[in-house]
Amino acid sequence: MLTNILNDINSILAPRVCFGCNAHLNRGEKLICTTCRNDLPLTDYTFNDENPVDRIFYGRINIKKASSMLYFSENGIVRELIHHLKYKNQEQIGTFLGDWYGQILKDNGELKNAIDVIIPVPLHKKKLRKRGYNQVASFAERLAFHLNAEYVDNILVKTANTKTQTKKGRIGRWQNIKDLYILSDHNALRNKNVLLVDDVITTGATMENCAKVLSQAPNTNVYIASMAVVP
Repeated sequence: MLTNILNDINSILAPRVCFGCNAHLNRGEKLICTTCRNDLPLTDYTFNDENPVDRIFYGRINIKKASSMLYFSENGIVRELIHHLKYKNQEQIGTFLGDWYGQILKDNGELKNAIDVIIPVPLHKKKLRKRGYNQVASFAERLAFHLNAEYVDNILVKTANTKTQTKKGRIGRWQNIKDLYILSDHNALRNKNVLLVDDVITTGATMENCAKVLSQAPNTNVYIASMAVVP
């Protein structure tokens, strides 16, 4: 009871607001209000069936399966969540989404007990130092927890610091990021099923190039997942 009282006092002094709509959060609500949570556009993709995320990579890279948790739109709740995650130091959003999607995959997807290693798309060390964290890390870590996999963030390495890719088309992105990723240890992923994780899939160029690099490891199967995908 004392804890609830202290939480209520803290909410009055420093009101917690929804990252989706900025409404004050009620007791029991976390990060987003109940309305926004119910409005989140879940894809229902669980790696079981062919889906539009798979088709993004057809003819481009040999992966086992691809999926995303949410649909991304320029003016939607998902954009607000990921903006706060990337630029407002709100790492707990990644944890929140990772626990949610991790439980979905654990309960419904074929990834249960199938993934050995989960790897986030890396940031260059300069950008990592400036931001202080990789926005994909907490999401990937929670997926690893729920899927009983190892989280590894030191094998796939970004070798150059590039400007944001959000304004570029697929060809521009591909030209800008090819050869930017390397494996620090090819044998560490030998005979492994690897899940590569990013925040938003738009053209798929970043994931394509990272997956190609991961495929250099002997007998490695690559899966792809993201927090969101642009329809």
